[in-house]
Amino acid sequence: MNTNKTSKIGCVVLASGYGRRYGANKLAVSLEGRSLIQRALEAIPAERLVRTVVVTQYDKVAACAKLFDFTVIRNEHPEFGISHSLRLGLAALGDCDGVLFTVADQPFLRRESVTELLDLWSRQPEKIAAMSSGGRRGNPCLFPARLFPELMALEGDRGGSAVIRQHPEDLVLLEVDALELVDVDTPQALATLAENAGTNR
Repeated sequence: MNTNKTSKIGCVVLASGYGRRYGANKLAVSLEGRSLIQRALEAIPAERLVRTVVVTQYDKVAACAKLFDFTVIRNEHPEFGISHSLRLGLAALGDCDGVLFTVADQPFLRRESVTELLDLWSRQPEKIAAMSSGGRRGNPCLFPARLFPELMALEGDRGGSAVIRQHPEDLVLLEVDALELVDVDTPQALATLAENAGTNR
């Protein structure tokens, strides 16, 4: 890859999950006055990306994505697992040098941290860049184009982690505050997260 040019980076927001443990579409739930999907989309530095696609089965998520001028890709078969969402998003960004995959249920992910992750990858565009806390990897993750075929070959509920495990030597990590990487799986988890966030500010 010619690193003398600005790399074309796309973004896939994975927002198709059933939220079974939550009991509803958790992305429509509000925290401090903003829905989880709104908070997720606000954390994306769109000005640094050639295109952002939001893969979802939900009308409310699609409507929010359109407010940000992001491309909506409908997932008509969320039962096929995370790999299906990943492939749908990646197929729309195949001309990119790298693609950032982010989930939509980390309500305290910071836009500044995502920008730092893009910077980290841009300095080493052959690598996989991911966020971490205490050395423990989390989301988002940014993959170079050379790994797109492996991502497109995933099936079922296997996501990008399966590809990362095949290339541990290629992983570079950006250390961030643990709160940014916490995801929300249940109403109790959301309540606890909100309480802890309030006491830590």
